[in-house]
Amino acid sequence: MKIGEIYDLLDALSPFELQESWDNSGLLVGERRQEATNVVLSVDIDLEMIEEAEVGTLFVLHHPLIFKGLKTLDWSGYPARLLRRMVKKDQSLIAMHTNFDQTHLNRYVFEEVLGFEGAACEGFVCIAKGAWRSDTLLEEVKKRLGLGVMRVVGEHREVRKVALTTGAGGSLMDTVDADLFLTGDIKFHDAMKARAEGLMLADIGHYESEKPFAEALAPHLKNLPIPVIIAQSKNPFTYI
Repeated sequence: MKIGEIYDLLDALSPFELQESWDNSGLLVGERRQEATNVVLSVDIDLEMIEEAEVGTLFVLHHPLIFKGLKTLDWSGYPARLLRRMVKKDQSLIAMHTNFDQTHLNRYVFEEVLGFEGAACEGFVCIAKGAWRSDTLLEEVKKRLGLGVMRVVGEHREVRKVALTTGAGGSLMDTVDADLFLTGDIKFHDAMKARAEGLMLADIGHYESEKPFAEALAPHLKNLPIPVIIAQSKNPFTYI
């Protein structure tokens, strides 16, 4: 199957033009006329995945492997080392990042993974109303995301409105109208601000909150005439 055909399908599902100005989603490695033998879905990519994948694989990732402008291609560095091996194996790569966050991933994690019902999703933020004890709710979130620990800022015994942004959503804090905001990569100064303003924050991890990317995308590719494989790169962090 031509990469261009798969790209067009993905673009219809989650338009690449929706990506943020700083993002780099789209076809990053390969060309539209190139043939793909199979599709591998993952949040990120590592050398082990590249080596295990067959020649002609198309990787559809959440995070762009090429993010900022490359001034050199030093094969010993990152991401050049990975790119070199992909090119040798005639592999290609499409990234679906902030466009897919807005159209699918946040809602999928909020509703299908965490089980919130009646969500209102606008842009990168999903919100649900209800009545929860914060300690019970956070324990359930930890369980569903497989979190051993969770950093929490502030305290509300009762939560009437909960919001979520997968990945790193701290910059959206001022736009969130909720008692509890679930997001990842919470910075120290954002935590201080949230505490002063009475917003409860829970750090659900960048990798952990976006890990369901492949599960969210796979059903939309089930009719492709080539295999679609769900894979996962390894979390770069270990917890001790």
